Amino acid sequence: MRVIVTRPARDAAPWVDAMVATGLDAVALPLIAVEPVADPEPIRQAWSRIASYSGVMFVSGNAVEHFFMQKPALAHVFIAQKAITDTALTKALATGPGTVQALLKAGVEAGFIETPSAEAGQFDSEALWQVMGASVKAGQRFLIVRGQDGSDLQANAGVGRDWFASQLKGSGAHVDLVATYRRCLPPWCDTERSLAVSAATDESVWLFSSSQAIVNLTALLPAQSWERARAVVTHARIAAAARQVGFGVVCESRPTLADTVASIESMR
Repeated sequence: MRVIVTRPARDAAPWVDAMVATGLDAVALPLIAVEPVADPEPIRQAWSRIASYSGVMFVSGNAVEHFFMQKPALAHVFIAQKAITDTALTKALATGPGTVQALLKAGVEAGFIETPSAEAGQFDSEALWQVMGASVKAGQRFLIVRGQDGSDLQANAGVGRDWFASQLKGSGAHVDLVATYRRCLPPWCDTERSLAVSAATDESVWLFSSSQAIVNLTALLPAQSWERARAVVTHARIAAAARQVGFGVVCESRPTLADTVASIESMR
């Protein structure tokens, strides 16, 4: 039984390695390509205002990586040195472990990160809000750092996390958005296309961590039937997307490695 890991290439490799280490036959087939935005000026402007934000919410590791690519040399934020100044401390807000690891790699100190606990049942905007929502005060400012679809040319427009922004605004906070990367269709070769067609019917298990991956899959293979295909997904919204396009078997799992592997094994 083969496992098709559909995360972007940056994120897929460690998942494939971890699954292979458990004895699974895992292979990467990225369904989302990630590119920098065409105009980085809005990101630089966001950095110039960084101290005015009570929190900066990063939607993914890719958001972190591309945001910090534009970090000014003297922007001492998310580190202890900030604590000796009289400006408000800015927190880095992360929905899950992958984003936390990207923040740590970028130089953010752990004490400045707010995120759901490792034991949380879900790593998403709702879980993050449970951690920090009660502390949000009217008048505070927050920045959401996220991606945009390849067809979306407005630098401030993006995808995902609209619910989180709505919660902040409902608490009286001000919300700014900045897109740091573009999510595009991956440039498949013949080998990748053949793998996808085979995996639609050969009892492979597709692993989806994003609804956008399912949208892209159906765009790349518009005539393909998915009634014999099987999927493990990490959120109810992704499960709904998989069922909508016709996946015959859809199993929901917590997004940890152990739970995902257990869900895959249960489909043998």
